[in-house]
Amino acid sequence: MDNIAPDQARTALDAADRARRQVAEEVGLPRGYWWAMAAGWAVLGVLDDLLPSWVAVIATLCFGAGHSFLASRLLSGRRRTDRLQVSAAVAGHRIPLVVVGMLVGLVAVTVLAALAVDADGARHAGIWAGLLVAAVVGFGGPEILRVLRRWVRA
Repeated sequence: MDNIAPDQARTALDAADRARRQVAEEVGLPRGYWWAMAAGWAVLGVLDDLLPSWVAVIATLCFGAGHSFLASRLLSGRRRTDRLQVSAAVAGHRIPLVVVGMLVGLVAVTVLAALAVDADGARHAGIWAGLLVAAVVGFGGPEILRVLRRWVRA
């Protein structure tokens, strides 16, 4: 190690930095998280439209509590798979804020979609809005999170 040239050292450090960035790009939430979130979103839309409001409120609170329990383990972003766990320094500390912000944005999209569908005169606006956002979450959740992380440099 004593006889390493400066250009060799720089090349090795650059390779290590590239590898670290690649791992950091892969940090996120497992695909199952997004599909569970999508299923919950769709169920809440159905419950809100078909059952009394108090049932929808209780279901929403239960969904929030369940999500909080699950998210407390996953929102660090450090454990995307069983085989990979990275340090918090690599994962970044802003991932929970980005995910919570994303969820708040999805709630806003759901409400706006329901209002738009209702204004159009369609029946079951809550179901349609819930299914729309569920599809977005299920199919695009990881990609949306990746873009948001890039925007906020998380």
